[in-house]
Amino acid sequence: MDIKSIIGKKRENKEISKEEIEYFVKAYTEGEIPDYQAAALIMAICINGMTEQEILDLTVAMANSGNKVDLSEIDDIVVDKHSTGGVGDKVTIVLMPIIASLGIPVAKMSGRGLGFTGGTVDKLEAIPGYRTNVSVEEFVENVKNVGISLIGQTENIAPADKKIYALRDAINCTKSIPLIASSIMSKKIALGANKLVLDITVGNGAFMKTKQEAERLAKCMKLIGQKAGIETVCVLTNMEEPLGINVGNTLEIKEAIEALKNNMQEDLREVVYALGAQMIKLAGRGEDVNQNIAMMEETLQSGKAYQKFLELITNQDGDISFLHDTQKLGEAKYVIPVLSEKDGVVEQIDAELVGSISVYVGAGRVKKEDEIDMLAGIVLNKKRGQEVKTGEPLAYVHTNDESKVKGAVENLKQAFKITDKKVKKASTVLGIIK
Repeated sequence: MDIKSIIGKKRENKEISKEEIEYFVKAYTEGEIPDYQAAALIMAICINGMTEQEILDLTVAMANSGNKVDLSEIDDIVVDKHSTGGVGDKVTIVLMPIIASLGIPVAKMSGRGLGFTGGTVDKLEAIPGYRTNVSVEEFVENVKNVGISLIGQTENIAPADKKIYALRDAINCTKSIPLIASSIMSKKIALGANKLVLDITVGNGAFMKTKQEAERLAKCMKLIGQKAGIETVCVLTNMEEPLGINVGNTLEIKEAIEALKNNMQEDLREVVYALGAQMIKLAGRGEDVNQNIAMMEETLQSGKAYQKFLELITNQDGDISFLHDTQKLGEAKYVIPVLSEKDGVVEQIDAELVGSISVYVGAGRVKKEDEIDMLAGIVLNKKRGQEVKTGEPLAYVHTNDESKVKGAVENLKQAFKITDKKVKKASTVLGIIK
């Protein structure tokens, strides 16, 4: 087969066959197709989309590009969770220890930052010593031993997705329903989970800007789940403003630790409870959503969820002294306030702009080979609906690059819309698609 002809077909918005998709996935994974030709095809898909059959074929081909994990030796029912990405999204780091502390096994493979959104793996690697790169055998053994393991994508699990994922980020092809759906679901098929809760983020700080787009993505992933025998529930959550108050790797770890000590920002709590209640239900541990939330509240208040997080980090060689004393994690050299220029109420925070500024000051990657500054990011001092006075900090920029300070501060001012009118609290959970 000829990659040039496949690129040409998709450029002309023609359907590519299962055999052509399998050829592309295999040849690109093995290095026979260079990045520039793969980028051309990915861009054509991003522009022209894919049919349902193409999406299914791409998902299966990526899932089959490496080894598959058999999680049945851990439990008959293994529930996984995945987010489509957002700004300040530290839900996995908070939610998964809560679920594991309730005796439900958690085997979670996460990704790195993509575009203006942060990645769970990058955040976990802000904890000194913590290993996200472990073998499949150790991954399964960790879940058996402590009931939870959070890792990055291993070389032999859906390696095609890992390569395409990094390429999409580098060429600004992150917002594509076929590519998002196939990326997420290929990993889930390869990992062997049979139940899945998807957090589909909606709004300015998400890849899906409207509820209609999010519903299309949910439908697409549920279809793939159905074909693959994975019972899938989609929870639509609001990403019009950053989730919680910290954006950036070390900063989000600090916020996650506070959350696991039951000192949680309200919007983060609502998302964690909505997703967790569905995970508990899929695991067969409780049909009543309110009772499931009460179970999560109890494990947070008792400290069991935080203890499970410590077990997770210790088991994968992380130094928990940094969790007991988060000041040891450090702080950026420059912590600069962004001051309000008027009195009023915060009406809106442009989450995508906040995410982009966070990347600019060092918390994310512009090129796929870029190194991340773990201490860089943004801390919000005001959120939607809160009053602010002239000269009061709206947020703080954290960076080690002095040359980025002025631009970051000026642009971050533009992310806040201040009004003199009363602002209603926005809904955090926008819907559940079962």
